[in-house]
Amino acid sequence: MDKFIYMDNAATTKVDPEVLETMLPYFCEEYGNPSSAYSFSGKIAVKVGEAREVIANAIGAKKTEIYFTGGGSESDNWAIKGVADALSKKGNHIITTSIEHHAVLHTCEFLEKHGYEVTYLPVDDKGFVDPKAVETAIKPTTILISVMFANNEIGTVEPIAEIGKIAHEHGILFHTDAVQAFGHLPINVDEMNIDLLSSSAHKINGPKGVGFLYVRTGVKLSNLIHGGAQEYNKRAGTTNAAGILGFAKATELAVSEMDKVISYETSLRDRLIKKVLEEIPYSRVNGDLKKRLSNNANFCFKFVEGESLLILLDQNGICASSGSACTSGSLDPSHVLLAIGLPHEIAHGSVRLTLSKETTEEDIDYVVETLKKTVERLRSMSPLYEDFVKKNEVK
Repeated sequence: MDKFIYMDNAATTKVDPEVLETMLPYFCEEYGNPSSAYSFSGKIAVKVGEAREVIANAIGAKKTEIYFTGGGSESDNWAIKGVADALSKKGNHIITTSIEHHAVLHTCEFLEKHGYEVTYLPVDDKGFVDPKAVETAIKPTTILISVMFANNEIGTVEPIAEIGKIAHEHGILFHTDAVQAFGHLPINVDEMNIDLLSSSAHKINGPKGVGFLYVRTGVKLSNLIHGGAQEYNKRAGTTNAAGILGFAKATELAVSEMDKVISYETSLRDRLIKKVLEEIPYSRVNGDLKKRLSNNANFCFKFVEGESLLILLDQNGICASSGSACTSGSLDPSHVLLAIGLPHEIAHGSVRLTLSKETTEEDIDYVVETLKKTVERLRSMSPLYEDFVKKNEVK
């Protein structure tokens, strides 16, 4: 394969060399268990504490409010199930949206089977949830509002601060799945009225298998994983020192480069969107054009199946996605695209392209040119497209 262009950074990112360099000593040299009492492990525990502070500072939190987990899905599960259990005597109603990651949706569905009530709010055609709808949905039994910070498929950035303010005015806890936003957008948990926040290292050039849950001081949260006394007695399991230190380094790099990377990626993203819409007929971009993640471009192409499109892009050295990486094996159309009002036949023709700071203009131009040829090829084999062309020629 002559070309290799990775355009699926929303699914995962490659580990930054500086992150890897930070992690390596903790596999073979400084391999002690940070929970052990002797000095060999004690100095590792100190490093983990420093990492906790780096991550806390990135969102304006205290280091005692950061709990390390195995990733974003665990953090989402813990936040929602933990609040549901801890506040079960206060109420049983949870508010979320129809476009959440499945780590949130499936957790809510699980709770519904155990006597909880969940309101799934709709979104508009750009993927925005209306803060007024959030407020209207509140009941005396509402104990938690969970709205993702930025959508993993279409990149729309939600009005988090406004929703958090509404939650706090009504005395309700507010959780946000910030897996796609942390390290990519400025976040301050106090200014945005966030009580719980989920994140994952591998979305910001850190290692897979490590994340964190921010829990505001005073928030009642039942444990999800029971066993040892790690993470302030809240999350059992041997501390993943290498992963945590790698996460902290990735966070440090992401925060220091954030403004520069946002500007660079936005320029390339807009170039990609403009060229696709101008050069490929019957295409559309999904999500808002401005209030979206700087590296996200999600398209639908009429008369094309997304699965076939991805296969042919792969044959041309381009890694892309048809939606969430967690559901890429599914033949069902994206629940997010259906939620923004797209019919099944159009939602099936979707592709998500997510950039990184290493993406170049040359990469963008190659991707667009390959998309053009691939879409033309697939449409040439589509009887639906042939009928459409004939009808329009008659007109």
